[in-house]
Amino acid sequence: MSETVANIVGTAAAICSITSFAPQAIKIWKARDASAVSLKTYSLTVTCFALWVIYGVITEAWPVTFANSCALVMAVIVLTMKWKFRDSKKDRPDVPDGP
Repeated sequence: MSETVANIVGTAAAICSITSFAPQAIKIWKARDASAVSLKTYSLTVTCFALWVIYGVITEAWPVTFANSCALVMAVIVLTMKWKFRDSKKDRPDVPDGP
């Protein structure tokens, strides 16, 4: 496989990883509700991206470092909003408590 094709695939993967958190972050921000977000899942995701960033720095794989740093920031934003809006349903009578 040529280096150009590999770079195209890598760039597409990086863009997908980075942008995959945007819809969740936007939804949480608009609703001010993160009750549907799994704290364990996002904690693990943040840990995963942090480890990839460390790996990228150690191996000097700058594309890996850059892409995973951006994805780490996005995942941290979602995790932060999970914490910030953790009691949102209790504080808003217009939001039903049901399933």
